[in-house]
Amino acid sequence: MSRTSIASRSRDVSQRFVAAERGNVAVIFAIALLPLLGFIGAAIDYSRANKARSALQAALDSAALMVSKDLSSGVITAGQVSAKAQSYFTSLYTNTEAPSIAVSATYTAKDSNGSSTVVLNGSGSIGTEFMKMFGFPSLTIGSASTATWGGTRLRVAMALDVTGSMASAGKMPAMQTAAKNLVDTLRASAQSADELYISVVPFAQMVNVGTSNKNASWLKWDYWEETNGSCNWWWLTTKSSCENAGRNWSAAGRGQWGGCVTDRDQPADTTKDAPTTAATRFPAADYNACPEQILPMTSAYSSANATTIKNKIDDLSPNGGTNQAIGMAWAWMSLQNGDPLNTPAKDSNYKYTDAIILLSDGMNTIDRWYGNGSTWSQEVDNRQRLLCDNIRTASAASTTKTVIYTIQVNTDGDPESAVLKYCADSGNFFATTTASGISTAFAQIGASLSKLRIAK
Repeated sequence: MSRTSIASRSRDVSQRFVAAERGNVAVIFAIALLPLLGFIGAAIDYSRANKARSALQAALDSAALMVSKDLSSGVITAGQVSAKAQSYFTSLYTNTEAPSIAVSATYTAKDSNGSSTVVLNGSGSIGTEFMKMFGFPSLTIGSASTATWGGTRLRVAMALDVTGSMASAGKMPAMQTAAKNLVDTLRASAQSADELYISVVPFAQMVNVGTSNKNASWLKWDYWEETNGSCNWWWLTTKSSCENAGRNWSAAGRGQWGGCVTDRDQPADTTKDAPTTAATRFPAADYNACPEQILPMTSAYSSANATTIKNKIDDLSPNGGTNQAIGMAWAWMSLQNGDPLNTPAKDSNYKYTDAIILLSDGMNTIDRWYGNGSTWSQEVDNRQRLLCDNIRTASAASTTKTVIYTIQVNTDGDPESAVLKYCADSGNFFATTTASGISTAFAQIGASLSKLRIAK
């Protein structure tokens, strides 16, 4: 057989192979199978690595928080940080893909801003199942977590509904217990008298600023004197009707005042304007369901002050109609310096977070202008919405953020409160249909306020 015939036959075979269609898919698949398996295997290995990294991050975050809490409360010293961090991490990290993780901890005591910091770093690797065939026997994972505390000081204003409906379904004692527990929760992380202040603002239709303030310059008496006094025509029972009839009105002595104030003149009822003019002063009012007197911002650090705050909460009793707006307005005022509540000034060397917690068990029924005290009033809601808008606007323009939490205790089958939900910051509206739910809501708020900032 000649060389030519062999070459010719080889060429013929090659051409037939190229032209053949039977079995092409199998051949192509066989050729592509190896890289395809490689890509799938890499995806599986990377998925395992990401899962291990997520578990590592979660364990580091939790361990950093736990170490920082131990440090802030004096449970451990600086020299024990590394060992404690490793102990917490070991108990929290359960991923089996990367069982050997090296953890290091660095503690930095208070800086110029008063902040203390714990930084946890973790690193390890997972053995690959597929990528090792391509020369990658393992994948390295690592992450870090930073817990910072002490640099942000906290001021909390609790506006608590003490209207008549709070007497039912065990709501009042449940609220009192939950509010006192919150005081203890927040105190647990306070390291000095300036780190935590709390005010208590009981509200019904009005609020009580205390009879000891009867001579305060920030009060005005025209609203109170309109109905508290006598006319020399006995059948005329208001100052305006008496004087319009040309008669003399004798105002009652201010010693008869019970301490209540009503909403300020509009628009000051929805602002934090200082009470320096007739339009911004607080109207004294006559109200037979005057709630317990407001407790201004009080440092909660000492046990004696904590007892004062909790005693105030214990003294609350239910009576009157619902005006959430006035409770929120005075909670906001309790966060301001100067009159009427003389809140201590803030130290410019520290950051502050102001918080308002508003709890109510009903819909708004009455304020100075609107409502009958028994059925829902859209007009009162509208004033409250405007107030909440103003709080947010002021917060956005300030270096101190004001956080709003609201709680609706709905044991009577009322609709969901649109205004409470509107006023709360995102995720900060809590609704419960039982008295026991009050404790859960306060516990969640306490956890939110106490949570140390995590920077990753």
